[in-house]
Amino acid sequence: MSIRIGVIGVGYLGRHHARIYSSLVGVALFGVADTDGDKAKEIAASYGCRPFLNYKDLLAHCDAVSIVTPTTTHFEIAMDCLKAGKDVLIEKPITSGLQEGEDLVKEAASGNLILQVGHLERYNPGVVAASGMIREPWFVEAERLSPFTGRGTDVDVTLDLMIHDIDIVTSIVQSKVVDIRAAGQRVLTKKIDLAKVWLEFENGCKAMITASRLSPEKQRRLMVFQKDSFFSVDYQNGEVRHYFEDGRDMSVDIVKPEIREPLKEELEDFIQCVKARRRPKVSGREALDALQIVMKINQIVSDGELQGLR
Repeated sequence: MSIRIGVIGVGYLGRHHARIYSSLVGVALFGVADTDGDKAKEIAASYGCRPFLNYKDLLAHCDAVSIVTPTTTHFEIAMDCLKAGKDVLIEKPITSGLQEGEDLVKEAASGNLILQVGHLERYNPGVVAASGMIREPWFVEAERLSPFTGRGTDVDVTLDLMIHDIDIVTSIVQSKVVDIRAAGQRVLTKKIDLAKVWLEFENGCKAMITASRLSPEKQRRLMVFQKDSFFSVDYQNGEVRHYFEDGRDMSVDIVKPEIREPLKEELEDFIQCVKARRRPKVSGREALDALQIVMKINQIVSDGELQGLR
């Protein structure tokens, strides 16, 4: 029996959810919903499903949904879906506020429902390959830079971009964050457009994370240092370089994992979680942990701005 899926929100990313679901074995894309009726009709026609203007009308026909709408709408839509008994994949960040996210986690648990959050980089082939080789990291550096496009400016760059690396770094380090230092700036929007963060973990590991949506070009990079070796991951091509001491020289092994579409891997994993009733790789709880760190970063940046005005 196929899992009946609906996609709520078919903008830039949501239309790719619809495209992928329409191609998966054991999945029936029943419909897409969007407040832009013409857009919903266009995507529905492209992938052979029904269009809806109101997502609530879609819920009666689905077992599970993807929520791919602006962050500020996540809580209301996801709560309606969970209360209707639907398994949910919600794009990151889980919500724009911690209490809202906590409420979603509790609602999902009370209904024994799947709540997965779309931290897409967990499925990046380079990250997957490197994660299997990393042992006791002591320093991590992540950089995520993008040109300004106007997308995602309803939230701070920490919520739009940096949260990806917060999630990746904490999953690699596997230790509690005990200290956060941060600096950031609003430049083209009323939100934080660039930020640099220093994290210290209970196990002694440290991390430097940079995010900007004001870069001339797109860059995605992760460096992980451990005893006797370090890894460089290029998110954009999935390549991993492992540098290590070889006698008196530095040698490098280059790992080029099979090219896979991370979003397809993520959506296939969601379907498997729905079928097997197993915990997702990034459940609401892991997503909340990342969100909590981002909220602290935003507060530190805001406090710094206020001090600068005195």
